[in-house]
Amino acid sequence: MRYNWIFTALLCLPLGLVAQNAPPSGTILPISLDTSLNAAKMHPGQMIRATVMQDIPGTAIHRRDKVEGQVVKVGATANGQIKVEIRFDAVKIHGQTMPIRTDLRALASFMDVEEAQVPEEMSSRGMNPENWTTQQIGGDQVYRGGGPVASGLTTVGEVTPYGALDVPRAQPGDPCRGVIGENSQPQAMWLFSSDACGVYGFSNIRIQHAGRSDPRGSIVLSSTNGKLILGSGTGMLLRVSS
Repeated sequence: MRYNWIFTALLCLPLGLVAQNAPPSGTILPISLDTSLNAAKMHPGQMIRATVMQDIPGTAIHRRDKVEGQVVKVGATANGQIKVEIRFDAVKIHGQTMPIRTDLRALASFMDVEEAQVPEEMSSRGMNPENWTTQQIGGDQVYRGGGPVASGLTTVGEVTPYGALDVPRAQPGDPCRGVIGENSQPQAMWLFSSDACGVYGFSNIRIQHAGRSDPRGSIVLSSTNGKLILGSGTGMLLRVSS
């Protein structure tokens, strides 16, 4: 029994050590909201939970791990805009909490997430899903069955069973950054293009503050029509910041 206890303790020790080390700055976390967020019903301190949708290279974070955050503030402006401030600041791994600080690179509606998982027009009819050609949120093409992820004629990444691995790119005029510091390895982009940036599928919502500058880690979303609802299954690309 004594040896069994020692063996169990040794197995648990690495998990504890891993949970203390946040992924490096620039690491992208693709997540899907577990529940809907409705500004009309939200309140400060409310917990937000989401699911990681792809294994994160070079880290202990895997698909189906949980990301947690909270609502910081909900309010309205004089012209009727709704503003919501949220934070994602922890990942649950094997029951242990890893603190992180994140900003928001891209946001996509449930419908856009769904469309990124179906074959393009007639190109893949009659084929198995493993061989489909699909379009990422933002426009990249995914050629499954051994093909690449491509932007036009340029290969920008590779296909994985649950998404894509790309080196993040930045387009001129977009606020999103490409590679950060020395973190130039391919990132888990899930269903998003390598240059995905901003809001997709929500005509009334914009990212007012992504969380990259002070207050760091605080994501502010605003709505122009008095309603701000992010349904369950809404996709997000978070990015770990230092």
